[in-house]
Amino acid sequence: MHDSQNRQPSRPYVQNVTDYNALRGITAYDLPMVRRLLPNAAVTASVTLAWPSVAAEGDAVVGLTNTGVGMFIIAVAGALLIMLLFRASATQVARAVTARLGKRRIRKVLNARSADVLEDFILPGAYGGLTHIDHAVLTSGGILCIQAKHLNGIVFGEADEPQWTNVDGMQRRKFLNPLIQNTGRTKALQNVVPNVPVASLVVFTGSIQFTSTLERNVIHVKDLDSYIARFVFGPCKIDDWHAVWMSVRAAALTDDDSRKDFDAQLSFS
Repeated sequence: MHDSQNRQPSRPYVQNVTDYNALRGITAYDLPMVRRLLPNAAVTASVTLAWPSVAAEGDAVVGLTNTGVGMFIIAVAGALLIMLLFRASATQVARAVTARLGKRRIRKVLNARSADVLEDFILPGAYGGLTHIDHAVLTSGGILCIQAKHLNGIVFGEADEPQWTNVDGMQRRKFLNPLIQNTGRTKALQNVVPNVPVASLVVFTGSIQFTSTLERNVIHVKDLDSYIARFVFGPCKIDDWHAVWMSVRAAALTDDDSRKDFDAQLSFS
């Protein structure tokens, strides 16, 4: 046989959501193997269990009896329901695991680079209300205001688009452009320490692919350490390190009432 007959076709390049949907039937992006196999196994097992009652109504009967047809339909419908419930549950579990591992990876890198790290706190918003900061780290080059996005799959979005799209297997959802969102958070942190440089950084975790060229301050967690190193080993821009961080810690809100107020603000908006 010729080499051309054995050569595997190359994966088509995905440029947008339409292309992804067209290719979804032949390509699975970043889905765990168990999420692809178990639903199919559930369908096969259900049909196998139902078949004896379908076909064993007597030696003289050829084809499906009325009782057999009913049980077969019920078995298939039940298997489909189980498959849908399993996929929804598997997606929720995958997101929770991705978020937990992603936070742990970010925390490990930040703590290795600086002793002054805060995470999961609330500040007065730059334009009113409250805002939530995922991570903040003080370096000799200033403060990094980090927004973390824990996603799997493919992300579609440009820097100037108000919303981005995440496609993870069969799931598709839109979310606010993290660059725009973190600009307001960075401004709120800048208001606390107006004489200190504050830079915005968006960090994605999980098994993720992007369809467009990323901005320099949008990275994957695997590149976080090298990104922070440029601030750590760059020119020092902090005059009074202790006073700066004390100001940030004093402004940070971590009490339950502040979190309830922030949640209420999100619900209202």
